[in-house]
Amino acid sequence: MTITDAARPLAGRIVQQLVHVSILDMATRLAAQAFLAGLPMLIAIASFCPQVVRRELLRSLRTLIGTSGATVRQAEELTGGGDAALHSWGAAGVLVALLSATAFTRALQRLCERAWDLPRSGVRLVAWRWAVWLLVWVAMLIVQGVLHRAFGAGAVVGYPLQFGAATLMWWWTQHLLLAGRVPWLPLLPGALLTAAGVVAFCGASGLWLPRALRMSVERYGALGSVFTVLSWLILFFTMVVFGVAVGRVLAQEEFLRHRLGAASATGSR
Repeated sequence: MTITDAARPLAGRIVQQLVHVSILDMATRLAAQAFLAGLPMLIAIASFCPQVVRRELLRSLRTLIGTSGATVRQAEELTGGGDAALHSWGAAGVLVALLSATAFTRALQRLCERAWDLPRSGVRLVAWRWAVWLLVWVAMLIVQGVLHRAFGAGAVVGYPLQFGAATLMWWWTQHLLLAGRVPWLPLLPGALLTAAGVVAFCGASGLWLPRALRMSVERYGALGSVFTVLSWLILFFTMVVFGVAVGRVLAQEEFLRHRLGAASATGSR
């Protein structure tokens, strides 16, 4: 961070950072990749899982999007086919879905690199990281319903559990996709911001998403739910981009920079 940057008010540096990462373009790209590549992979893997795992996955989807409407019912039909689903996908189908889903991970990696002003990593260095992240993401998604229920204790305890799990996930995500080029501690503010944003957003989704889905289906049919889910994904990833990008700014603030070691984490911009 240069002297000129340091003299600029915090709000100005945050705005500059959000423009630098192209928050809306990046959020739209992540949403499109998640919808086109991530969801098919999720459905393919779920088709091979035991029934209890598929049931938990559907509960987690209800928790994340705040509804058990048409979208979740369609996912249940796609993942609940048993032997027929296994025959339909096959091992080759799952492999193709997994490889296609790396496009989503690559977009997420590009967000982290742009937020920290780092060059692209070589494919041989990060290719395995894309696959590892996808598998951990699926595992985390499956347990979201359990975390929300806090193993039976209820949502009051569940939200702090979700926040803690999301913080760990986004902290590890940044470190993994940046190939360890930024130390752990400077990545913590971004993880905390991202976790707070996505947990709050998912909690608030239950207030408007069910009605939005119902109205879009009534007006436009099945295609309407696609538009609504894509809009939800764009808003969700706006929270992610904001958290990761602003986390870098906060990590280089004077009151945190020396404690987190951000001064030597990257070059100045």
